[in-house]
Amino acid sequence: MSLKIRLSRGGAKKHPFYRIVVADSRKPRDGRYIERLGTYNPMVAKDHAERLVLKEERVKYWLGVGAQPSDRVARFLSGVGMVDKPTIHDQTKQHLPRTKTLERIQDAEDKAKKVAEEAEAAAAAPAEEAPAEEAAAAEEAPAKETAAAEEAPAEETAVAEEAPAKEAAAAEEAPAEEAAAAEEAPAEVKEEKEAS
Repeated sequence: MSLKIRLSRGGAKKHPFYRIVVADSRKPRDGRYIERLGTYNPMVAKDHAERLVLKEERVKYWLGVGAQPSDRVARFLSGVGMVDKPTIHDQTKQHLPRTKTLERIQDAEDKAKKVAEEAEAAAAAPAEEAPAEEAAAAEEAPAKETAAAEEAPAEETAVAEEAPAKEAAAAEEAPAEEAAAAEEAPAEVKEEKEAS
C-alpha cells in the first residue's frame, strides 16, 4: 500500500478548511484516512498561528515509514524545515502562451523597435543641423535688433507729438458740448411747463 501525506478538504462553500492526513493513495481526496497530522486554514492571515498546525513527531514518523507528501504538503513541510523544498514542475504546454498571443507580442515588439529607431534618427538629424541653424540665427539677430532700434525712436516721437494735440482738441470740445447741453436742458424744461 502506497501512503500519501495530503490535504483533505472540509469547511463550507467558499470557506475552505483542510486537514493534513495520511491516507492510502487509492482512496478519494475527502475519503477515509489513516491518521490526522494537522490542519491548514487558508482563510486566516499568513502570520496567524492557526493557519498551519502540524503534529511534527507524527509527520516525522510517517515520513520515516515511507509516506510521500503531496506537492502542497511538501511546501508546508519545507517551510517548517522537515523536508527539502520541492521542485516546481512546469506543465507541458499549458504554461506557454498560445500562437496568436505570441504573434501579438512579436508585433508589439516590432512596433516599439520602429518607434525607437525613428526617435533616434530624429534626435540625430537635428543635432547635426543645429550648429548651422544657430550660426544663421546669430547673423540675423543683430540686423533685426538694429532695424528695430532705428524704428523705435521715430515711433515714440510721433506718439509723443500726437498725444498733446489730442488732449488739447478734447479739452476744447468738452466745454462746447457742456454748454450746448446746458442750453438745451432749460429749453426742454420750459416746454414741459407750458404744455401742462
